[in-house]
Amino acid sequence: MAFSDTDLIYMQRVLDLARKGRGRVSPNPMVGCVIVRGNQVLGEGWHEGPGLPHAEVNAVKACPDENIQGATVYVNLEPCAHYGKTPPCADFLAECRPARVVCAMKDPNPLVSGRGIARLRQAGIQVDCGLLEDEALKLNEVFVKFITTGKPFVVAKCAMSLDGKIATRTGHSRWVTGEAARFRTHELRAELDAILVGSRTVMMDNPALTARLPEPPPRQPVRVILDGDDYLGPSLKIFSPEIRALAPTWVATVKDQSRNYPGADDILRLPRGQGGVDMNALMAALGERGITSVLIEGGGQTLASAFEAGVVDKICFFVAPIIIGGRDAVTAVEGEGAPTIDEAIRLQDLHFTPVGKDWLAEAYVAHGETN
Repeated sequence: MAFSDTDLIYMQRVLDLARKGRGRVSPNPMVGCVIVRGNQVLGEGWHEGPGLPHAEVNAVKACPDENIQGATVYVNLEPCAHYGKTPPCADFLAECRPARVVCAMKDPNPLVSGRGIARLRQAGIQVDCGLLEDEALKLNEVFVKFITTGKPFVVAKCAMSLDGKIATRTGHSRWVTGEAARFRTHELRAELDAILVGSRTVMMDNPALTARLPEPPPRQPVRVILDGDDYLGPSLKIFSPEIRALAPTWVATVKDQSRNYPGADDILRLPRGQGGVDMNALMAALGERGITSVLIEGGGQTLASAFEAGVVDKICFFVAPIIIGGRDAVTAVEGEGAPTIDEAIRLQDLHFTPVGKDWLAEAYVAHGETN
């Protein structure tokens, strides 16, 4: 299908609208919609949260007299064709009788993919799919991973020096990176469902693990603490009533660890893996609890366990223009490491973005690829 320059402009606007749902719509995808007749935009809309009207409905309601007959509907995701908390958008649009629907990508849910398009075509509506598909897939990478595997999309994050250290040999780590990088970390926390850290990090830093932004986010991430060695005590911030009032604190521990955790909202007792909790079992358990995305904030052993288990999808490494040095300083990724360079973890689509005086390295893990 050949799309016009006008189609491209409107779909770019759709993606901008969809991004307004970042951190608000989980476990749903981010979706935007623009409705056009001739050269006039009749209405726009975006999905604002679970259980609320979908983007297509909001866009139609924004049109004069809600009349879109003969119009073109632009949407970044195939209109849904199943009943959830709201009725199917494909049926809704079929009743509204637009002349054409342009969608960026099909619904990745294998149970429904293509059914929305088929329903619209059965109603005599032209449907063209695939415009800015790569951008649409990246926008909803969390949703795509979760809906196709039942497991959360995992982002590994750290703040490190140019030589890969996250703390000095004495354990001092405040602050490796600057204020702008820390602000971006809080944005990441607000965008994803859960934060995962190891108990050593909690005991050393006593963090709150909340998203602290000028405008409070609509929700706070669930805090998940790995504890295989009895590090955690009830006086920590993460177990305080005021922090738990914002979002629950869960502790993940091995099955043969009988200790309870006063103040924890839930305890996930899981099989033992290399170095502690089995990370694959943990991700499966989190997915069963509706967690679609996880931000792993460390420390070095937790990141190593995640990489070794193959659960990491994306990395966000903040790199400060400093050199810490020291053979005993804490590195970003500990563990045993790759025995040979050929067995090192490969990354793809790597790009660097300046964040204040630091740099943010973002890339995707190339699962199964070696040199």
